[in-house]
Amino acid sequence: MSIQLNSVTKIYGNQKAINTISFSAKKGEIVGFLGPNGAGKSTTMKILTGFIKPNEGTVLVDDINVVNNPIDAQKRIGYLPEHNPLYTDMYVKEYLQFHADIHNIKTININDVISKVGLGKEAHKKINQLSKGYRQRVGLAAAILHDPSILILDEPTTGLDPNQLVEIRNLIKDLGKNKTVLFSTHIMQEVEAVCNRVIIINNGEIVIDKQLNELKENNEQIITIAFDYKIEEQFLQRLPNVTNIKNNFDNSWTLTFTSEEDMRPKLFDFAQEHELKILELNSENKNLESLFRELTSSK
Repeated sequence: MSIQLNSVTKIYGNQKAINTISFSAKKGEIVGFLGPNGAGKSTTMKILTGFIKPNEGTVLVDDINVVNNPIDAQKRIGYLPEHNPLYTDMYVKEYLQFHADIHNIKTININDVISKVGLGKEAHKKINQLSKGYRQRVGLAAAILHDPSILILDEPTTGLDPNQLVEIRNLIKDLGKNKTVLFSTHIMQEVEAVCNRVIIINNGEIVIDKQLNELKENNEQIITIAFDYKIEEQFLQRLPNVTNIKNNFDNSWTLTFTSEEDMRPKLFDFAQEHELKILELNSENKNLESLFRELTSSK
């Protein structure tokens, strides 16, 4: 495995930022790493890159222990942080050569990397002349200069326009064919467009780790319904295929069904049977965004 975390815990004062989390990732996987603010994503990525040490557990990068051999591990990692730090008064080639010198890379062809990330037309410019999308490409170019086996990308598509989004998505998918990519973002659509696996972390613990196609095959329906009269939950429990019932307020309910059948006609029949009027009815299939809300919302 390219990445292995085994029972990793990090404590700040009296707070567990991450609590005995474990997961692994292999070459060719693009893993969406999701969670609300304060969930432990940044802490996990800092531990993976050797920036901070865990209190407990082991972290391996290409079978190298990150705590014991941080320099060797870091040689295998390309990292694009959320706030892409660039020396904007440098030219693109100058900046990338500067990074190559830091990594003591003697054989790299800067032009090949520039071509790979689609910077060819902008390579002669200073970084402060580039758009946000092209600055992200410079950050990606710097991250892959030393040909790492692992890429850790923190919010790489934030602030991009629709055209830039598509371009960066395609670039990440292309890079992910031969590398392991850990992709942290708050944008669910980006995960669905780019990733083949999803890990969701909440309150320092992993709450789901599944292949994206497994989630897409989920046949759950979420229906929000409001009646004109109060009804007891026990009556709603009689509905076929209902798996979860939540009272929103007063006569409004959110019902979760597991069925390939559209359950709205069943609700109309239910209302007629109990002489109720439906004041509101909204339906959605359970997608990644609704699953994220369900798993990370405050109870």
